[in-house]
Amino acid sequence: MIKDHRPYVVKKAYLKFQRFYAHHFLGPQLEHLGRGFTFMRPWHVELFGAPIAIGRFATIIATPDKKIRLSVWPDQAGKGHITIGDYCLICPGVRISSAAGISVADNCMIANGAYITDSDWHGIYDRISFGNTMPVTIGKNAWIGDSAIICKGVTIGENSIVGAGAIVVDSVPANCVAAGNPARVVKQLNPEESFTTRAEFFSDPAKLSREFMAWEQAMLQGNTLFGWLRHLLFPARGD
Repeated sequence: MIKDHRPYVVKKAYLKFQRFYAHHFLGPQLEHLGRGFTFMRPWHVELFGAPIAIGRFATIIATPDKKIRLSVWPDQAGKGHITIGDYCLICPGVRISSAAGISVADNCMIANGAYITDSDWHGIYDRISFGNTMPVTIGKNAWIGDSAIICKGVTIGENSIVGAGAIVVDSVPANCVAAGNPARVVKQLNPEESFTTRAEFFSDPAKLSREFMAWEQAMLQGNTLFGWLRHLLFPARGD
């Protein structure tokens, strides 16, 4: 891991700018943006169409090479939406494209490069049509694995996990693991077990903020403005 040479005051200013950017440039494009959100590199989040809503304490992570794209192209007037619940995690490269309606419930995690769509986007014979469209529902506390594809009409049940690279064309029941192409249930989860969700991570936001601040200060302790500028202009091996 490359060391962060920024002084704490610079890192704090950067984090404030990220929040300002998300609130000022992305917020007006959204039907709703809940409080407590965290956008990492929000300038790499692309929004198109409406309505798109994001709940409280969402964590959205984008990178230059793996932008996040949330798009609504309704196949009929009054249809098409993307609704993301509270405490959700959206990782780099995620694409969500809606013509009929996509709902992601609270505490869901969507891993790197996953794609969720509720439409074929072209007909088999009529290549200028939307093709078949059916809403998609991702249940509470579901986990969509790296590079998985969730297709039209699918429901992912509460607490279920979709394995990396899976292509899901049929609904997945609650409390199970589905994997493969096409995805099939490969493991049952014990619904009697206690699930620790992202909501618990954010149960005391003020305390969490203080802990992150203390961690940042400890990690960046000793960094100076001069040292940071030297690293930017004249990076050395081992930096």
